Parts: sequence; C-alpha cells; structure tokens
Amino acid sequence: MGTDKSSILTRRASASQPDWRVELSASVTDPGTLLRLLGLERSLLPAAHAAARNFGLRVPRSFIARMAYGDPRDPLLLQVLPLQAELDEIRGYGPDPVGDHNAELRPGLLRKYAGRALLIASGACGINCRYCFRREFPYAGHSAAAGCWQAVVEAIAADRTIREVILSGGDPLVLPDDQLASLTSALAGIPHVHSFRIHTRMPVVLPTRVDAGLVGWLASIPVPVTVVVHANHAREIDTNVAAALGRMRAAGCHVLNQAVLLHGINDDPDTLVALSETLFAAGVLPYYLHLLDRVTGAAHFDVSEDRARQLLWELSRRLPGYLVPRLVREIEGHPFKAPLSPLPPDETFEAEPLPHPL
Repeated sequence: MGTDKSSILTRRASASQPDWRVELSASVTDPGTLLRLLGLERSLLPAAHAAARNFGLRVPRSFIARMAYGDPRDPLLLQVLPLQAELDEIRGYGPDPVGDHNAELRPGLLRKYAGRALLIASGACGINCRYCFRREFPYAGHSAAAGCWQAVVEAIAADRTIREVILSGGDPLVLPDDQLASLTSALAGIPHVHSFRIHTRMPVVLPTRVDAGLVGWLASIPVPVTVVVHANHAREIDTNVAAALGRMRAAGCHVLNQAVLLHGINDDPDTLVALSETLFAAGVLPYYLHLLDRVTGAAHFDVSEDRARQLLWELSRRLPGYLVPRLVREIEGHPFKAPLSPLPPDETFEAEPLPHPL
C-alpha cells in the first residue's frame, strides 16, 4: 500500500485518544482491587490471591468497565478472575497442552503446519486469560524478541517452504510500533514470505492500542495481512472495540475472530449466536471456535466434545454458514487443527444448567 493511504489512515486514527501504554500500565493486577471495583464479596479474595500466585492477574480497566457490577458470574469477569478451581490437580491437564516445545525450531520460532511458521514475538499480554494455553510457557529465553529477531528471520529466510509468518505470543501488539515495523520489514524482504498473520487480543481488551502509529504500520506492510482477534462473548465488543476493528480493516487487513468454548461463559447457543452476529456487525468473520486446550489450572472451563458438537449443530441451524465458526481441537503432532462435525441433539435443544465454580 502506498504512503499516501498510510498517511490518510494515520490521520484518521484519532491523535486525541488516550495513550495505550498509559492504560496498559494502569491495568489491575491485584485481586482485591478487581473485587472492589466490581462491588464483589471479599470472601473471594483468599482463593484469588492463592491462584494468582501461580498465574498473575492482569486486566485493563476498560475491559473491567464492560463487566456487570456486583455479578460474580459475569462472563467477562470469569475469564480473568483467579479461582480456587485453578489449584486442583486434574489428570490430563499439563503445562504444554498443544506441544509447543516439540514444535520449536529455535527460541521463539515454532513450526507445526505446512507453509506456516509461528513467531513468539513477545511473552507479554494485555490481559491474563485464566484458560490461556500458554499460561505456563517459559517465555524467558523462548521469545524471538529476546534474540532481537535476527536468528528467526534467518531461519525463515532459509526455509523456502514458509509462505506465511504468524506473529503470536503472548501478544505481539504489546510491542512498540517501531519494533513491529523493523520485524515485518525484515520478514517482508524474504521473497517466499507472501503474507502475515497477527494473533492478538489487544484490539478487544485495549482498543486504544489501535492508534495512529499502529494503523500506519499496518497500512505500510507490502504483503497481505490477516489479523485474528480473540473475543469469546458479545459484550466484549463495545463501540470502542468496533471502531478499533474498523480502523484495522481500513488499513487493508482481513479481520477474523477465534474464540474458545468456555464452560459457564459461552457454552450456550444464544450466547454463541450473539457473538457471531456482533462480530459480523463490526466487520469481523468468525473463524475458529476452539475446544479448550487442556492446560494446568483450566479444567473448570472445559466443555465436553459432544456438547460442543451439539452447540455447533444449533449454530448451523440458526446462522448462515459464513457466521458459523469452525469447531476445532488442536492435537499435538496433527498436521492441521482437527475439525469436529455438528452433532444433532436427541431431543429439542435445551441449554444445560451452568454450575459455577465459585
């Protein structure tokens, strides 16, 4: 894309927006503060502190503002609130549920699927989701940023079968614009790299990150860019998020969403229908609906495969095909994400009760 369009888009992204770095640094990291802001019982605090010692709390205040005051079962809150259930040792849940370590070619560079390479651009995130499959990933020494990119760029340049580079993390958009531009400039100079993909939750949890600098960077990338955001519930997408998603689309990016099917948060048909329709209204297509990656501390989020397939049946019945995400499970060593087919319920579909782990 030419410099002219980049300049126009940069001007359109409001320079008067709050600085995203200031907002990120003001994120809530203390469970007591989170409970106080939402008017929740302090009886939740001992368990929250105990679970946060294993995996810290981090949530931007703009995301907290979308939560329902006084509701301990709020679906946005449950994605970030440390719970006693995280401390239960459950067989079949471990620190590396999708085989990242075995797929690592060199620190920060993973190769799982034909034609693609995934770059751990950063170990930091804008939010700590309690179900994160990399919550125990050893980012120190296993992030491409730690090696200043050169080794991974050389490795990608040496492998002519790599056509797409995926920037992941952590979250790559916690990095400053100049560092992102330096990386993509080096990668775009490799003749066999034809496209980039960016996996990020930042436009959803901290929409001010999609500022003039980021928009200008996206618009300047000379190869096609797909941004895959991560929203699990329609209430995550407010007007500020929709505007941020629009700015990325205006920069020439394809924008898709991947969600995780989470018990007590979005495992009912009405919630998933609303998510797909809200995404589409914001110009985003549903892409994947992941079954939970069975990482230590996240067992209470798991949804059975049969129930997931029944939900997919209901979505397929109620939505046009382009709004039905692909239901998938990632399996270590599998050459692609394994798709699951819809399963018709034996009787008229009724959502199961959703017991809460509190």
